Amino acid sequence: MDFFTAIVLGIVQALTEYLPVSSSAHIRIIGDLMLGGRDPGAAFTAIIQIGTELAVILYFRRDIFNILSHWFACLFGKNGTDWRSRMGRGDKWATLGWNVIIGSIPIVILGFTLQNVIETTLRNLWITTTVLLVFGILLWVVDDRARQSKTMDSMTGRDAFLFGLGQSMALIPGVSRSGGTITVGRALGYTREAAVRLSFLMAIPAVVGSGLLEAVKAVRDYKSDAMFPGWGPTIVATIVSFFLGYIVIIGFLKFVSTFSYKAFAIYRIGLAVVVALLLIVGVLHPYEQSATKAAAELVTTFSTVLG
Repeated sequence: MDFFTAIVLGIVQALTEYLPVSSSAHIRIIGDLMLGGRDPGAAFTAIIQIGTELAVILYFRRDIFNILSHWFACLFGKNGTDWRSRMGRGDKWATLGWNVIIGSIPIVILGFTLQNVIETTLRNLWITTTVLLVFGILLWVVDDRARQSKTMDSMTGRDAFLFGLGQSMALIPGVSRSGGTITVGRALGYTREAAVRLSFLMAIPAVVGSGLLEAVKAVRDYKSDAMFPGWGPTIVATIVSFFLGYIVIIGFLKFVSTFSYKAFAIYRIGLAVVVALLLIVGVLHPYEQSATKAAAELVTTFSTVLG
């Protein structure tokens, strides 16, 4: 990967990470087009997401400070020594902290147990195309019919876990982390702005954690990982995604306070159709092209031996 491609992918990451259109799908598709059939890889995708997540941390720094300070204060008995007080009873910020933890449980469990599948089978572009279409329709229908009655302060442990299940669906490229959590939030009756803000806060532990784990793996295995494009392009893409991502957050929050998610749903459906057509005509490849060729050669070898 050259630095121009890295900059482009950093821009794509920043423009799509917070929107319910799936940044990983866009990185997978555009990476395939720019790299001649090569997949940028799960490690590259996870690491550059740290850039956009750092932008979230910067933007929501006051909320994050309140959550952490109140959570620790309650845990160490500042508001009372009984277990309910230590768990944040009556303190909205401490309660939100516990809900973020609860919401992170599904993606942590599924991320570890399905890691090999996530980095290989689920990166098939036909799977990406299918979930782009299905979740685009789902987002459109849910957002159009759901009520808008719940705010961030309305979140319960049950709702937090359901948000987490929605977020964990983003392990499949094409679902979208924000799309999964926003769709669940709207289905539960949260306002559009509350669903977005909760989506941002819920994503911080999962995205930063997965990005750091992939960074450690990349350092350890960079010589043997054929997909990893190298640290230079990866760092450049991460920096670009951070600076542009901060601007996108501001614009997106203003957008959802006025408009519905219909435009994003239509975009997802249209993108799914375009990608399907490009796959059919051979411009895009379901898997990394080199892997496809290797599989074809293996089939040919077996056919020769058996024939």
